[in-house]
Amino acid sequence: MSRAPKPTVSLGIDLGTSGVRVAALAADGTPLDMVAFPFPDAVTARSPAVWWRGVTACLTELASRLSLVAVEGIAVDGTSGTVLAIDARGAPVGDVLMYNDACPDAAIVDSIGRHAPANSPARGATSALARAIHLSRQPGARAIVHQADWILMQLGLDLPSSDENNALKTGYDLAAEAWPQWLEACGMDIALLPEVRRAGAVLSEVGAAGQALGLPPGCRYHAGTTDGCASFLATGAAATGDGVTALGSTLVVKLASAQPINAADYGIYSHRILDFWLAGGASNSGGAVIGSFFDSAQLKAMTPHLRPDEPTGLDYYPLLRPGERFPINDAAYLPKLEPRPDDDLVFFQAILEGITAIEKSGYDRLAALGGPAVRSVRSVGGGAVNPAWTRMRENALGVPFLPSRSAEAAVGTASLVLAGKARWS
Repeated sequence: MSRAPKPTVSLGIDLGTSGVRVAALAADGTPLDMVAFPFPDAVTARSPAVWWRGVTACLTELASRLSLVAVEGIAVDGTSGTVLAIDARGAPVGDVLMYNDACPDAAIVDSIGRHAPANSPARGATSALARAIHLSRQPGARAIVHQADWILMQLGLDLPSSDENNALKTGYDLAAEAWPQWLEACGMDIALLPEVRRAGAVLSEVGAAGQALGLPPGCRYHAGTTDGCASFLATGAAATGDGVTALGSTLVVKLASAQPINAADYGIYSHRILDFWLAGGASNSGGAVIGSFFDSAQLKAMTPHLRPDEPTGLDYYPLLRPGERFPINDAAYLPKLEPRPDDDLVFFQAILEGITAIEKSGYDRLAALGGPAVRSVRSVGGGAVNPAWTRMRENALGVPFLPSRSAEAAVGTASLVLAGKARWS
């Protein structure tokens, strides 16, 4: 006798750099289904209309494949630091400034440098706060929201509301749980910023817009998170000392900690997720460096011949150009990719060894600043499927490498709904 399928209890919406994904989970956290809407190109990835089109397409397809009548909660994650101005009706005003856009006005960045606390993640040329201040000065702007906040409003949330994770780089004070007054000195009208809740917190019951997309009455909106935090949650990591390394175009290291670790001098900041802190940083090294030298066919051919137990000894620091963010924060830090051996295989292995050394240095730096020693590592991103590189990393870090429950941020956001439901119901 076949068992009845588990009902869908939570939905997570992920607005990543490449598209929209929606994941459905059962009450025990079992992933039931996921649908995706890829962005056609980098230009459309900047369009709120395309974000919303992707969300509606995913929810419509999901509703055609499984029942949503038992859904109890929904949350959204977005790219960290992507902000937009909206008018009194909630419509976007002017252009979106994305997570990796520099603020067009250098004077705003300078002002933040003078007034922001030394360890604030709101500092720097790519500060989300600087982008928010710039957008707040656009004619017709009545509020500044993050990408995830705007999608919640399209789903029917009445007033702009954000989460601590998305608000962090916009200057939100996690200790006071409020927008700090020093933002005004930088030029940010605090009245234009959204209300902020802890990630996973219940916000309200869904409105007519959500119900029109198949969400049942009684389903609730939950405060979401960033795509990076959601990716961490998706892996199943949650205990102090659990580390997650993202091996994509850049190298991102995150570590579950019992206390926050903030050190702007090393590019380190912390998010609060439920009952733990998520500390870490992003290096400029990573897969983009590898891709600048070799195409996918070359990498596929060379990978089986790597010798992870026989180090090259070349001691590289692989960067595309000068400048590093973590675990060294130095805009002039120089790449080291010489001497280059004649054998491309040796060169490839040396680059992997260099990125591995940066990963280890990142975890070591977090521990030296008061965090826990890493006790396990889960890996996500394209580099996670390279067995030889995994072996190099295991040798360097000396801790168990555990399988990830999922590599999909949407799964992490849906699991945040389940945790938030248990905590804030």
